[in-house]
Amino acid sequence: MRYAVVIEKANQNFSAYVPDLPGCIATGATVQEVEVEIGEAIRLHIEGMLEDGLAVPEPAAIAEYVEA
Repeated sequence: MRYAVVIEKANQNFSAYVPDLPGCIATGATVQEVEVEIGEAIRLHIEGMLEDGLAVPEPAAIAEYVEA
């Protein structure tokens, strides 16, 4: 499955979250590092949901840039 990920610049690092998987977050010193970390977080989050007998949500969020 392919989930939308939001990456934000924090004070001294980057953070990422997955809108379709509440509570699935990661941080990293660089964008590349947080991308790797959120990929692992997604895998672990889904694994935990399956172990707990919970339904894994289908990807539904859409990320897009909008000119302003």
